Amino acid sequence: MKDAAAATAPAHIKRILLKISGESLGEDGAGVAPAVVATVADQIAKVHALGVEVAVVVGGGNLLRGAEFAKLGTNRATADHMGMLATAINALAMQDALERAGVPTRAACAVEMKTMMEPYIRRRVIRHLEKGRVVILAGGTGNPYFTTDTAAALRATELGVDAIFKATKVDGVYTADPKKDPKATRFTRIGFQEALARDLRVMDRTAFTLCMENKMPIMVFDMFVEGNMERAVRGVDIGTWVV
Repeated sequence: MKDAAAATAPAHIKRILLKISGESLGEDGAGVAPAVVATVADQIAKVHALGVEVAVVVGGGNLLRGAEFAKLGTNRATADHMGMLATAINALAMQDALERAGVPTRAACAVEMKTMMEPYIRRRVIRHLEKGRVVILAGGTGNPYFTTDTAAALRATELGVDAIFKATKVDGVYTADPKKDPKATRFTRIGFQEALARDLRVMDRTAFTLCMENKMPIMVFDMFVEGNMERAVRGVDIGTWVV
């Protein structure tokens, strides 16, 4: 499915939202690994140096997965609030790593946490971006029953970004699971409707539908290859555009 001509980024990328899972920040998917966080911060710093405005939505699955608690009987709203707190821990770790890399940064949370980070206020976050600050968004949407994928789609739409960059440990979207099917091939570009028809699960369905309805492009790429985020922003064929 590789097609170099179709692998170009949408024109004039000036503002992006990076969605990164909590599991990506830990070792073997658990905890917060300082070296891994520093590696992610370095990639963000390189993109920031290009003059691109960057907002980041972090998950919390490396510390706690609310859905798992809910399955065991914890009230779902309570379990999801626990997950929101986990995203705040990851956001603070990422903020510190970015500042040590010389990048001006703000952290904003969808639930009130005023002694540690700002409240999420759309216009304030946009102003931070315009001033060249990376903004890390914690707390999901601030509501239970919604994933951080949905938070990423919602914030991307609210903040008027040019594309969502979904960081994974796989180099794009494939016709099948490449770990199970050796014949699976990577798409360089795929439409929302085809992705839905193939049940490719780029993001959860609520998030994906929100992106589709608002014509929000999604770049799925492997962030853990050095320099890949910068390559993706420049339009190099290293992932999959969902458009």
